Amino acid sequence: MNEKEEKSLSKYVSLILRHQPDLIRIIPDTQGWVLVDELITKSKESGSKVFDRAQLEQVVHNNSKQRFEFDEQGKRIRARQGHSITVDLGYSPSEPPQYLYHGTVEKVLTSIMQEGLQKQQRHHVHLSPDTETATMVGNRRGKALILRIDAAAMQQDGHTFYVTENKVWLCEAVPPQYIKLLDA
Repeated sequence: MNEKEEKSLSKYVSLILRHQPDLIRIIPDTQGWVLVDELITKSKESGSKVFDRAQLEQVVHNNSKQRFEFDEQGKRIRARQGHSITVDLGYSPSEPPQYLYHGTVEKVLTSIMQEGLQKQQRHHVHLSPDTETATMVGNRRGKALILRIDAAAMQQDGHTFYVTENKVWLCEAVPPQYIKLLDA
């Protein structure tokens, strides 16, 4: 599978596992897990995408953002975060570093600075542990602007943080008083 095909399969698996499992008539469990064999079979039966176990493993292992994970037996797969469907990923509260970061673009900056970061259709706001990752995230929508989040102050004020295996930090929302735009 070439890089273009791998990216296409990654986007497809992300769509199914995070947002539209009903597209192929698959039902994730409460923690977002689906059987690998069922994902492959139902995808093929629906006419959406044809792929095999080796191609799926390639996507899971090569994805730079490590969006997906297999269970310990390798029989189930799920997305690690970013769901718009109801799931309980089972993450425990974690103590964040002093600062976390968020990449965004200019057209939404005014709204963010007034209203804070909101989870929108997702379960959580996603934050990065470093400016490099935040820049990559922000650049997907244009020229990235980097916001520094005072995570330690948020936690001290009662906000809860979670961290995924791929080092994405999650929280319910970030009120504007904890956000600072870093100089470009």
